[in-house]
Amino acid sequence: METIGLIGGITPQSTIMYYEVLNRLASEHFGENHSCKVIINSVNFAEISNLQKENRWDKLDDIMADAGKSLELAGAKCILICANTMHLTIDAVREAVDIPVIHIAEATAEKIIEKKLKTVALLGTKYTMEKDFYIEVLRSFGIKTIVPNLENRNAVHRIIYDELSKGILNDASKQIYLQIIEKLIENGAEGVILGCTEIPLLINQSDVSTPVFDTTTIHAAKSFMEVLKT
Repeated sequence: METIGLIGGITPQSTIMYYEVLNRLASEHFGENHSCKVIINSVNFAEISNLQKENRWDKLDDIMADAGKSLELAGAKCILICANTMHLTIDAVREAVDIPVIHIAEATAEKIIEKKLKTVALLGTKYTMEKDFYIEVLRSFGIKTIVPNLENRNAVHRIIYDELSKGILNDASKQIYLQIIEKLIENGAEGVILGCTEIPLLINQSDVSTPVFDTTTIHAAKSFMEVLKT
């Protein structure tokens, strides 16, 4: 297989999850002792988070594009941005490199189509739930997206930044998420996108009555198949 490049650190917890998934896939595909060929450029989450709050997406574009270029120069054959929200910068990364940059929402949409679902709920940061960069990709696949109300969006966002991004797993927060998900299902969601790469730390398929789309695993698996084809 060829080498996968990860733009990580956003957050370290989710980057660890990507690394674990990719190595598990390599072991399953090639045999027990095999691991995945991976290069990680780990950016500073504090800097990224502060620039997000300041709405400095121009600066974030530059940081992510530089990270992408460094991965290509190091030998990566495809790139993953290891965070749903930071796909707001994917155009800048794609313009900076000559190798594929796999979009997490496109990979997720393909899995939703496989399940023949038309309407899904989206949980993620406020940037992911409120900006159109993610929902527009899903719409291009014919998928309707519903998101929580403002109060619940704030709760989902707070738990991501105050807890999950720091590796804190709180059962009370899990119950908040499950209540929000149940409300979205009542409002017509046929499946639920865990649209922040840390949410699978807290929620999994066994917790929810409808299909759950773990974007971290989906994204990593898509890249694994990509480098097998090269």
